Amino acid sequence: MSVVLVVNSGSSSFKYQLLDMAHERVLASGLVERIGEGTGVATHTVTAAALAAPDAPAPTVTDATYMIEREIPDHTAGFAVMLDAFAAHGPSLDERAPVAVGHRVVHGGARFFAPTVVTPLVEINIDELSVLAPLHNPANLAGIVAAKKAFPDVPHVAVFDTAFHQSLAPEAYTYAIDREVAEAHRIRRYGFHGTSHKFVSEAAAAFVGRPLTELKQIVFHLGNGASVAAIEGGRSVDTSMGLTPLEGLVMGTRSGDLDPAVLLQLARRAEMSTADLDTLLNKRSGLLGIAGVSDMRDIQQRREAGDPAARLAFDVYIHRLRAYAGAYLAQLDGVDVISFTAGVGENAAAVRAEAMSTLGFAGVEIDAERNATRGRGIRRISTDASRVEVLVVPTDEELEIARQTLSVTA
Repeated sequence: MSVVLVVNSGSSSFKYQLLDMAHERVLASGLVERIGEGTGVATHTVTAAALAAPDAPAPTVTDATYMIEREIPDHTAGFAVMLDAFAAHGPSLDERAPVAVGHRVVHGGARFFAPTVVTPLVEINIDELSVLAPLHNPANLAGIVAAKKAFPDVPHVAVFDTAFHQSLAPEAYTYAIDREVAEAHRIRRYGFHGTSHKFVSEAAAAFVGRPLTELKQIVFHLGNGASVAAIEGGRSVDTSMGLTPLEGLVMGTRSGDLDPAVLLQLARRAEMSTADLDTLLNKRSGLLGIAGVSDMRDIQQRREAGDPAARLAFDVYIHRLRAYAGAYLAQLDGVDVISFTAGVGENAAAVRAEAMSTLGFAGVEIDAERNATRGRGIRRISTDASRVEVLVVPTDEELEIARQTLSVTA
């Protein structure tokens, strides 16, 4: 059995999944949170796939979830809690020992364009790139260091959110500012959600039964954070997020695209500091800034009840989606497949319908009944006559990280 442990580490928490890659199924998953905040909490779930007989055609049991509370002063202690959960509740890591550990790392800059086995030099580079992702890379690195102590005898692999977008051409990633300033401070578009865009575009190609290398695709990853990518032949050619995950689409609490002069105006007139502006754009903007709530489900409920702020937030959100759809149709010179993924993309039928409603000129026809029907797997929401396949594709970033981890360690 080829078992991979996938870790996604934040500053005060980390998520994990143990995957059986022979069958690409999750054996266990968990969340360790409130690290360094007094009493920590860990949730550990053993899946039906791990509890059932190995050769059973279908699980006859359900997932089992356990909770642990104890002091978790740092990530190393957090991994000890995780190991205790595996020992107490299973699956046994002696019987299902990981052959590798895959780590999500947000920013790889221009240095990392593929999954990379972690060495001391790679750790130094991840640390140095923290200047581009100060809220993420230090936490990702803390998880790597702690995981290497917990699993010292297997390879650890960093899978970078930015790596998939390293195929962008200079005209797509270059900002039109003073070249020397840009080079000195590594200012350029990097793009994010790369593991999701890669997974979804490959899954979509398999679903429509056409070679990935022949397809022009647009993938909308719409969650609390949101981005869109133009993908040609399996390679990213444009994407909405930039130097940071702030650029692009309207998000739950992030502004997305903004006239840079807004910041200058607020600094001068409102006397807002750099920290104030950072908080404004990342935590007090987007849907939350317009309507007071950040969850699209709340936006839709309030919109249907006649709330004008929620209606405006929804309309601004859709306006930005349409703008990027049109831009990427032009960049790709047409499109074969458009996919929606992540929490909003997979579940908000109204968002999908409105975002696609003006693309009839490009051959997009949405089937209202298909779009309104919920499902768990990949499904088509376009009509049979539509020249463009429009799909809902559930993303699985952990599985993609596990696949990439095995690709460099197997």
